[in-house]
Amino acid sequence: MELRLVVGRNTRRLREEQGLPQDELAHRAEIHVTYLSGLENGHRNITLNVLQRIAAALGVDETTLVSRGN
Repeated sequence: MELRLVVGRNTRRLREEQGLPQDELAHRAEIHVTYLSGLENGHRNITLNVLQRIAAALGVDETTLVSRGN
């Protein structure tokens, strides 16, 4: 599976597990909600800076978002 799909899947799973709507996570990560939607759907390639901000907003390590074992 492509890494951008893995990151999107992991982001959505963690967000839903925490009961966060997309707009709240986007706000916390300081990104636009449509960008987050595209990321979760595997349509966006993200920078490492955005990966770091999303991980911080979710309270997880960056490696959790790129892990293929989740």
